Amino acid sequence: MSNLNRRSPNPIWLILLLPYIALLWVPFYNFTEVNVLGFPFFYWYQFMWVPLTSLLIYVVYKVIK
Repeated sequence: MSNLNRRSPNPIWLILLLPYIALLWVPFYNFTEVNVLGFPFFYWYQFMWVPLTSLLIYVVYKVIK
């Protein structure tokens, strides 16, 4: 096997761990006191990560390409 196709790992990939850490750490956002448009914090925090994760994937893609 040739090592010509191997690239060195890029630390930018670590950005993609942010959504996993932020959403798997449930005690951080498991409360209902803060409301935005009638949604408790528990729900809008998770909804916020949907477009934010897409943006992070786009940034990583652009940096690597």
